[in-house]
Amino acid sequence: MFLSAQVAMTQNDSRIVRARDLGVPFDGTPGAFNAITDVPGVEVGTTTIIRGDGPLKVGEGPVRTGVTAVLPRGKNDTHPTYAGWFSLNGNGEMTGTAWVEESGLLEGPIGITNTHSVGVVRDTIIQWALRNKFVKEDEWSLPVVAETWDGYLNDLNGFHVKPEHVFSALDSAQSGPVAEGNTGGGTGMICYGFKGGTGTSSRVIAKEDGGYTVGVLVQCNCGQRRLLTIAGVPVGKEIPMGAEQAANAPGSNSRGDVGSIIIVVGTNAPLLPHQLKRIARRASMGLARTGSISGNGSGDIFIAFSTANANADNAPGPNKVETVSNEKISALFEATVQATEEAIVNAMVAAKTMTGVDGHTVPALPHDELTRLMKKYQR
Repeated sequence: MFLSAQVAMTQNDSRIVRARDLGVPFDGTPGAFNAITDVPGVEVGTTTIIRGDGPLKVGEGPVRTGVTAVLPRGKNDTHPTYAGWFSLNGNGEMTGTAWVEESGLLEGPIGITNTHSVGVVRDTIIQWALRNKFVKEDEWSLPVVAETWDGYLNDLNGFHVKPEHVFSALDSAQSGPVAEGNTGGGTGMICYGFKGGTGTSSRVIAKEDGGYTVGVLVQCNCGQRRLLTIAGVPVGKEIPMGAEQAANAPGSNSRGDVGSIIIVVGTNAPLLPHQLKRIARRASMGLARTGSISGNGSGDIFIAFSTANANADNAPGPNKVETVSNEKISALFEATVQATEEAIVNAMVAAKTMTGVDGHTVPALPHDELTRLMKKYQR
């Protein structure tokens, strides 16, 4: 079964429930969609691939994977954005970051997928960029593509993500609500021993601080169950793993923190590349609020971009740019931390129980138990 972006969106909208719907309290004011797409111009597309059941047959399945595409200025605006990236723990991959660091620019879409599909997503983004005039035929391209590992549920070495899946995610990208949970690159992911995946959130800061929007999208596949904390509540200790899952599943004490998380932060605040690196670092603090220690086996890599200063790279220059002062940037730091925390919890709340290769089953975070615990701890 191949689920396109539109189908996945319909599933998610039927809607499922997000963390706030369960009474989980979060600080800050979200935007209209409580999503990274609240940042004007940002579009997100997903392709979800779910096919087959039973024993693993490499090359056949079961398949539980996909692609997520984040377009900072949408499909029709080829201007680059200022950007900065940060690796909290580098046991993972995000391509193109050497040039982001050197140039301070993000020059096209961000792709997110599984560990062994980075190459095909990267190459297809180049094809898509040429087709859509993001890159001239006589220029080079260094796309940003990130990954997390879905091999517990997915036939990782079957290489099931194909160019058509990447084109679908890019071409169907849109503003508005973003499909969460078992969608896109997050389809087969596991977070704190519960089903994880794709999640998003946003914050609108006060007018006196600029009134800007900060949006976050995560692909979460990290953490140990015993450490899971939601709104300050020790959920992981209150809902421990069952014996069978604890024996070998990601998130168990025996396997440690072997997952990863990719965090994408977007904002319309006018920020320079070095300031965006500071924003990317603050995503670490939102991740920590959920209990992560960013263990040795976890690839925790973050990127932040600003949609302001659209003409900053115009040739031949010089170009005038605007920037938030350091005296005012703390409000953006706070918004980043808040939106990151909520995006991770939204991914887990939206995700549903999934069975994949060899009958491996990862349970969804139980909504009734989460609601009970919020009340128990007076949250």
